[in-house]
Amino acid sequence: MASKLAVIAIGGNSLIEDPNKPQIEHQWVTVRKTCDSIAEMIATGWQVVLTHGNGPQVGFIIQRGEAAVEQGMHDIPMDLVVADTQGSIGYMFQKELDNALRLQGINQTIVTVVTQVRVNAQDPAFQNPTKPIGSYLNEDQATHYENSGWHVKEDAGRGKRRVIASPLPLNINEINAIRSLMKEDYIVIACGGGGIPVIRDEQGALLGIAAVIDKDHASSLLARELRADLFIICTGVSHVALHFNTAEQQSLDRMTIKEAEQYIEEGHFAPGSMLPKIQAAVDFVRLGGPQALITDPHHLHLALRGHAGTRIVPG
Repeated sequence: MASKLAVIAIGGNSLIEDPNKPQIEHQWVTVRKTCDSIAEMIATGWQVVLTHGNGPQVGFIIQRGEAAVEQGMHDIPMDLVVADTQGSIGYMFQKELDNALRLQGINQTIVTVVTQVRVNAQDPAFQNPTKPIGSYLNEDQATHYENSGWHVKEDAGRGKRRVIASPLPLNINEINAIRSLMKEDYIVIACGGGGIPVIRDEQGALLGIAAVIDKDHASSLLARELRADLFIICTGVSHVALHFNTAEQQSLDRMTIKEAEQYIEEGHFAPGSMLPKIQAAVDFVRLGGPQALITDPHHLHLALRGHAGTRIVPG
């Protein structure tokens, strides 16, 4: 078994390189490239556990469900939508990582664990939805969804999107199964889309709830539970930046916890976008993780060598 463990969180948005080409065939290409980088990492001695986001994909499923309702078919509850994306995106990574590993001469089985993550039903996030889902909206679409009862907000200056509650993850229900699979040398994909959000009722029964857990916070929790050596967040940009998307944009190669907290206080990171990634990375390092790394999938191999990405370290 490999001696070093990395938990790699891959953003749902990072699988759609061109917003004008969200079709599945284009997502396959991006997944394939990402898996090539992960396979190279495994070949150098890393054990990996993968997680992934699902924001755009959740939006597409919801839109299909809305179209189905108009034809007299049933709607799809949010917890089942998240479960759907765990299966579909997990399958994409299972297949492409298997293919990439075989090219490296490695024969390992990859498994996707349909993962439930418990949240607090009284989490304040339910009163202030911030998690973007679905594609960007024009003004007519934004007005339509607002009139339909959705919350719509600007997403990091890139356009309007629907938003949903994003409660903090408390417990990973299948953590022992994940550990057991890792011990048997399986490559595990877990906590997809932040995990299926569930609560326990007064009798202790699990109940699905309408929310999308931020995958970075859930992945940070998973990395801490597994005592990972490195927590990697793969997103749509190669570096964390100050003054993002302005003429003063400044890419960062390294941040201490103290510096990251200062930048958060100064408002450099957009809620629902880069902010939860920084918070999740800081939580991992503050609570004992050696370091975290934020980059895009295509720069992963360079970031591991210190030539790309932003590292969050103690201090």
